[in-house]
Amino acid sequence: MTSCELCSNVGGQLVHEAQKFRVIRVLDANFPAFYRLIWAEHVAEFTDLNEADRWLCMQAVARIEEVLRRELLPSKINLATLGNVVPHLHWHVIARFDWDSHFPQPVWGAVQRVIEPAAVMRLSASLAQLDHSVVTALSAGLLNYTCQPT
Repeated sequence: MTSCELCSNVGGQLVHEAQKFRVIRVLDANFPAFYRLIWAEHVAEFTDLNEADRWLCMQAVARIEEVLRRELLPSKINLATLGNVVPHLHWHVIARFDWDSHFPQPVWGAVQRVIEPAAVMRLSASLAQLDHSVVTALSAGLLNYTCQPT
């Protein structure tokens, strides 16, 4: 679908590409630990996926969240799948901190404070290490898994 932004563009810094989905890191200076899982096939809703693909999608989202929690110890993880502007199934997985520029508001909300030093400098792991850990977590048996519907 050429008119779909997520069908025609990678959508950020490509971290991992699998047969059914890709994972990118959103290039946002305020939220450097902002990942997005983008489903490869153009579907608008989670329930457009069959049971096995829904399971795969949520397992991948959970593994990204686990990496962020383990390596960054954030105040909160935000998960979102809005798709109002881009109706292509994708999940946002965002590490949030009580010091971030918008906390406790959503990342799309109003700025609450200016932070110094830059957000990326405050993270307890480098972006390269996070990306590597996300790939490792996704590759640990998940990508070749075939769910048998019950």
